[in-house]
Amino acid sequence: MYDLVMFDLDGTLVETAPEIADAVNDLLGELGLPTVGEDLVKNWIGHGTRELMTHAYAHAAQIDIDTVRRTGTMDRLMPRLAPYYERRCGTRSRLYPDVLDALQQLRERGVRLAVVTNKEGRFTMPILLAQNIRHFFDLVVAGDSLSAKKPDPLPVQHCLDTFGVRRERALFVGDSQLDVQAAHAAGVAVWAVPYGYNMGQPVADSHPDRVIATMAALGDAVRQARAA
Repeated sequence: MYDLVMFDLDGTLVETAPEIADAVNDLLGELGLPTVGEDLVKNWIGHGTRELMTHAYAHAAQIDIDTVRRTGTMDRLMPRLAPYYERRCGTRSRLYPDVLDALQQLRERGVRLAVVTNKEGRFTMPILLAQNIRHFFDLVVAGDSLSAKKPDPLPVQHCLDTFGVRRERALFVGDSQLDVQAAHAAGVAVWAVPYGYNMGQPVADSHPDRVIATMAALGDAVRQARAA
């Protein structure tokens, strides 16, 4: 078994797309723009809230996304999105199957746990608290915690350094190409779940070390370690 297990948040531990879509559409409605569907929002999750809103605004306003980036539109819109999303955090999110059981078993085994997400910290904490899982984690690394975020390996390396864990004794669990790239760049094994948000692409195409159907695979690994 591993000494440290790091988890992505959105699409791995918690299904957050419904409430993210609600917040995005709250802002689009304020701007007099058409709403966007939850399926589209799922494809935009992963690079942080700003990038997601950039895609949503470009789609709703029928503007080229590079134009939106050049004009600085997000500098004006992101402060207006924040209150909407803060109110929505935890309202329609839910834990994926077997997450709670896996976290409990890992903690009982003495494994260090961390969340590594590209979501900003002010949105990350409310979700962890709403789902009553914040207490499981020794460390939370959000998208604005460090100078770089996934797919840069810095957040993963930061976890290794914080706990003094060798990379071969650590595991990353995520749902996207960003997670696989960050973990492998840091020399850490990565397991991927197929049900999350990988911009509409099968996560197996990103070549994780293992694809697991649910978090039950982590629970199985703990039980096997105990038996051994």
